[in-house]
Amino acid sequence: MDGRTALAAASRDGHLALRRVERQQALIERLHAARGARVRLEELARDLGVSGRTVARDVERLRLSGVPLEVRQGRRGGVSLPYSGATRPIVFDVPEVAALMSSLAVLGPSASESAGSAMRKLTEALNPPSPAAEAPPASYVPTRSR
Repeated sequence: MDGRTALAAASRDGHLALRRVERQQALIERLHAARGARVRLEELARDLGVSGRTVARDVERLRLSGVPLEVRQGRRGGVSLPYSGATRPIVFDVPEVAALMSSLAVLGPSASESAGSAMRKLTEALNPPSPAAEAPPASYVPTRSR
C-alpha cells in the first residue's frame, strides 16, 4: 500500500469514527428524551438511519464505556437509559477540562444542543468571571424591602 492509499484509509477510518461518535451522542440523547422508557432497537435504527445491528454495536460500545444502559432481549425488549433529573456535581482539573474540550472540538460543539451546552460550560469553567464583575458598583447602596 502506498502512502496515499494509507492516508486515504486513515482519513476514511477517522471519518467513520466521527460518524460513530455523532451517532452514539444522538443515541444517548434519544434515550434520555425517553425518560427511562425502553426503546426498541428497530425504532432507534430508524431514527438514526442505520441498521439494527449498527445500533446494537453502538449500545454495546457505550455500555462497555460505562454508560448505564439497560438492555432487555425478547419481544418486549429494548434499550433504556435510567432517568435522573439531575446529576451529581463533578470537579475536573484543568487537564481534564482540556481533554473534554478537545474531544468536543473534534465532534464539533454544534453537532448537538448538548455538545454546545457542554462546551459553553467547560469554557466558562476555564474563564471564571473576574471578582470585579461579580461585585456591585461602589456607589451601590442596598435598600430595605418593606
